[in-house]
Amino acid sequence: MNPRPINVTEPFLPPLEEYVEYLKGIWARNYLTNQGPLVRELEQKLQDYHRLSLPVYCVANGALGLQIALKALGVKGEVITTPFSYVATTSCPLWEGCSIKFADIEPDHLTLDPQAVEAAITPKTEAILATHVFGNPCDVEALEVIAKKHGLALIYDAAHAFSVIYKGRSILEWGDVSMVSMHATKLFHSIEGGFMVARTPAIAAKIEWMRRFGHDGTDRFHGVGLNAKLSEFHAAMGLSVFKHLPAILAQRASVIAKYQTGFAEQRRVCPAFKLRGDTTWNHAYYPVLLESEALLLRVMEALAGQQIFPRRYFYPLLDVLGPSAVACPVAGDRARRILCLPLWSQMSPDSVRCVLNALKTSIK
Repeated sequence: MNPRPINVTEPFLPPLEEYVEYLKGIWARNYLTNQGPLVRELEQKLQDYHRLSLPVYCVANGALGLQIALKALGVKGEVITTPFSYVATTSCPLWEGCSIKFADIEPDHLTLDPQAVEAAITPKTEAILATHVFGNPCDVEALEVIAKKHGLALIYDAAHAFSVIYKGRSILEWGDVSMVSMHATKLFHSIEGGFMVARTPAIAAKIEWMRRFGHDGTDRFHGVGLNAKLSEFHAAMGLSVFKHLPAILAQRASVIAKYQTGFAEQRRVCPAFKLRGDTTWNHAYYPVLLESEALLLRVMEALAGQQIFPRRYFYPLLDVLGPSAVACPVAGDRARRILCLPLWSQMSPDSVRCVLNALKTSIK
């Protein structure tokens, strides 16, 4: 048995002294929130890092970002989305009073199937909300054509897509609005948080004021907003982590390379998705697909006995949260058989070997 649990993920923490340096500045300024200098610095770094022409806007968490995106684009009716995603992708539209219709996913890429999306469109449809699953880009060109043809808003849940490049451009340049998570479980984080990018200046401007109660100065309002501001303390963590991004990305890639080598000759388990062509991936997750759900459950039980805790991303399907007249057999099959293996930025080679050995033993 392993001396300590090997969890599906562990947050990266920078050296404490680096974070404390930022805290000293917060204490000296006595400026804790409301778009302070650290938030503005982080936003500029994120914009520059992703080579974006339009500004980045930080928010307190990714779910609030999705809610603001729906509001900024005026979406009130039916939203077509994927059942194979984190719960926020469905709960945020429902929370905003929208109705949901699910469309199936592509079997190879696990992202929203454009043909299924178009088949699901009705006169009530107002938006497509698609997820770059595990950082693997959606078929953004096809979804763009569909959205323009039917006059639909196109929102990307890019929670997993930090630093992903598609065809030489940031994946965040597609769609009307993209939201990236900066939750502690992500490869880049600010403890809690997220950031948003919009295609047009008009929508970007709405996002900017909607995240801070709609204020236009101290005694006027652009309109109705909410409190989605990122604090200086969260921005300080983001800036501290930023310095270590090259090492974080390289280490994650190294862990995945070891997994891929270890599974090269396994027939009952394989990588869960095919990376879309011309993509520079961020190695955010390593999901595998088991031969059957029965085998998956047996593997999980065996690994738990050795204090190894993978996770079923994404199970169950999100159709448990809302009715949909469209069947999603591909998503249902993948949800039953997919397992995300432990992966984090400071995962040791010994931990990787433990996972590989335990999994190989359990699938014999």
